[in-house]
Amino acid sequence: MGETSAYGPRDERGVDVIENAGSAGGRMGRIEHIFVASERGAPCEAMESVEAIAETGLKGDRYSYAKNRKDPGQQLTLIEIEQIEKFVEETGLPMDPSAPRRNLVTRGIDLNALVGKRFQIGECELEGIELCEPCARWARNTHNEVVRFFVHRGGLNARIVTSGIISIGSPVIVR
Repeated sequence: MGETSAYGPRDERGVDVIENAGSAGGRMGRIEHIFVASERGAPCEAMESVEAIAETGLKGDRYSYAKNRKDPGQQLTLIEIEQIEKFVEETGLPMDPSAPRRNLVTRGIDLNALVGKRFQIGECELEGIELCEPCARWARNTHNEVVRFFVHRGGLNARIVTSGIISIGSPVIVR
């Protein structure tokens, strides 16, 4: 364990460690922000909750349409707020939580560890498919430094296994 935040201890990567994932004893984080964009390049819309549709995507998001996905693992994207905060702290550059254009912004969970694993957010079961690496579009929309900084910490692409509602504050549980 390293430093601490307002939420408690942080691990060596700067991720808040949120204890007690219920009786199952797994790891747990939570959803801080939810964003959808109706089409490529459209502004991200902040949501309080969203319907996740199995094998499809988030209702109203561009990736809910198969034609917009390169593969099934792009049904939903996530990023850790701790990595965004670390970018701001280390570079001195501003970064809004919507800037990476990921659907869900988490706190307290190591998303890299979820590649190849199933986990639950709210009512939904998800499967981590692969890391969501930074791209040139993100750099063009924000700062060139994001390409280098967010390598292996730019988030996670996930598949929606079971449908349900995801809300701000929903727990992220790995069993």
